[in-house]
Amino acid sequence: MIKVGIVGATGYTGAELLRLLVNHPKVEVSMITSRAEKGVAVSSLYPSLRGRCDIAFCEPDVKLLAQCDVVFFATPHGVAQSMMAPLIATGTRVIDLSADFRIKDIDCWEQWYQQVHACPELVEQAVYGLPEVNREQIKSAQLVACPGCYPTATQLALIPLLENGLVDPARLIANAASGVSGAGRQAKVDNLMAEVTDSYKAYAVAGHRHLPEIEQGLRTVQGADQAPAEVTFVPHLLPMIRGIQVTAYAELKTPGAVDLQTLFAERYADESFVDVMPEGSCPQTRWVKGSNQCKIAVYQPQGRNTVVVLSVIDNLCKGASGQAVQNMNLMLGFEEKLGLEQLALLP
Repeated sequence: MIKVGIVGATGYTGAELLRLLVNHPKVEVSMITSRAEKGVAVSSLYPSLRGRCDIAFCEPDVKLLAQCDVVFFATPHGVAQSMMAPLIATGTRVIDLSADFRIKDIDCWEQWYQQVHACPELVEQAVYGLPEVNREQIKSAQLVACPGCYPTATQLALIPLLENGLVDPARLIANAASGVSGAGRQAKVDNLMAEVTDSYKAYAVAGHRHLPEIEQGLRTVQGADQAPAEVTFVPHLLPMIRGIQVTAYAELKTPGAVDLQTLFAERYADESFVDVMPEGSCPQTRWVKGSNQCKIAVYQPQGRNTVVVLSVIDNLCKGASGQAVQNMNLMLGFEEKLGLEQLALLP
């Protein structure tokens, strides 16, 4: 059994991480930290874990965390940076679910996250944890930056098109919608049931901090002869708890040059957690609720030069904690699907 520590397990991604790890056959959750909940039994905060996780929250301590084989950070942006250098120096392997090490351009990160980066020396070392692109690098990584939820769904939708240079990289649009759990576990008026129910709205239209992560990821799969990918990204809030749907649009350079259904099916044929649906499908968020799956459908409406890709994930699973466990499996040489074969909850 490998020993796992979790820093900051009191939010929704931390709770999802615990749900997955307590059922993982090769994992022992040996340490869970929270300064605010120090000494409180984890099962008191999450009664669903009674009998499955009987330890108490403790303060984060690098010396104690270093005794773990893998440490997950499920903390707000900016927190992992302060502890990362001394923890990495111990040789411990780390998976960070925050955005602290995703973006390689430090100035760009500081602009979007409105703070000075406290550990820029480790940013280049961090491997971006999208297995469908960086599987081999993840296997040998010491520090993995787990992708964001919107970036995961958006990149998986557009990667096959950009890898093959089939679309104009300057005319990419991602219309995305997420459940309220994407905003985190916090007391905020905009997240109240009375504010969200029976409504639907766009937000951060002028610029969302996941945009540079999306564009960085797409640019890594482009050929050297292509102009850098530029995305118009518009997120929306859905009146539901969990789930993301991205509808991505791109302009084909040569309509009819390839069979798009075959292109996507072949690109993801060996990916356990990306399911390219049959032609004519319209994936729904409930098809992936509680699972680590991304379901994709591709269209070329009226045979014109616009390609439309539908991509759905559970923002807390494939968009966060499930993908983090997928990365852990790769890093430790486990079967990639281990502990992640749950079917979606239906209804």
